[in-house]
Amino acid sequence: MWNDFRFIDLFAGIGGIRLGFESVGGKCVFSSEFDEDACKTYEANFGEHPSGDITKINAKEIPDFEILLGGFPCQAFSIIGKKEGFANETCGTLFFDIERILKEKMPPAFMLENVRNLTAHDKGNTFKVIKQHLEALGYHVHAKVLNALDYGVPQKRERIIIVGFLEDVDFVFPEPVPESERKTLSDILEENVDRKYYVRDAIRESRLARLKDKSYPKPYISHENMAGSITPHPYSSALRAGASANYILINDERRPTEREMLRIQGFPDSYKIVVPYSKIKKQTGNSVAVPVIKAVAREMLSALKKHELKKENGYANKS
Repeated sequence: MWNDFRFIDLFAGIGGIRLGFESVGGKCVFSSEFDEDACKTYEANFGEHPSGDITKINAKEIPDFEILLGGFPCQAFSIIGKKEGFANETCGTLFFDIERILKEKMPPAFMLENVRNLTAHDKGNTFKVIKQHLEALGYHVHAKVLNALDYGVPQKRERIIIVGFLEDVDFVFPEPVPESERKTLSDILEENVDRKYYVRDAIRESRLARLKDKSYPKPYISHENMAGSITPHPYSSALRAGASANYILINDERRPTEREMLRIQGFPDSYKIVVPYSKIKKQTGNSVAVPVIKAVAREMLSALKKHELKKENGYANKS
């Protein structure tokens, strides 16, 4: 079964999670995404237009699958839920839609992705409720914060990955990849970049004046923190969907190109860009670091295959 498994791609964005699970032999049988611009990019790359609003999708109508995938938005659970007890705790949140689909379909496994802050959100209550609800469905839950920097892309991006199995599968999160296999900024930056990406002289001079280390070696990416100081790094800070245009700059001279933003997230160069700059910036900021998902997908598949084998051998020994 695990050589040819089916998955569904919820909160699909531009398909970063899908790429990770396709890389280990999975076939996507259903996708859902609310944002129409993201759907346009998704369709250009995967040949299908995701279904829309997850809250309006009937779980019974989703094709059968083995793994549920979703990078769901983090929302606080309401006080109303607490008053009405456990069953209603997640009502009105998008996690509730993941929960009801899991409940209806009971796939062998799932993988969810969220911001690192999920563990601290609402004093830890949000994550606690999520974990309890997943366990109440019968899943064995594993969670860990992984940093994209450790898996081969030049971006410091920490995200919590929540993995669950119906059976007690022996799962461990992937080890970081060796330094020698990690891409550097030099590997992903384009040459001969169009002038339109370069910032005005006044912006460049203002940034350089506030640069913490004036002799920092190029190439670097700097970002402006809340206090206004400019810190250079040999990698990008986490790409963000809603940040101002000059949030990260390469060598304090220019904005990253569309292709560079996709590369920072580990998307292949064959990935098609069909929307304007501001939209691809939002879409990459909302997406995932593909190599992290690939690494998790590999570990999940390996654990599931070993578990299957153990069961077969166990049953064979008993008979």
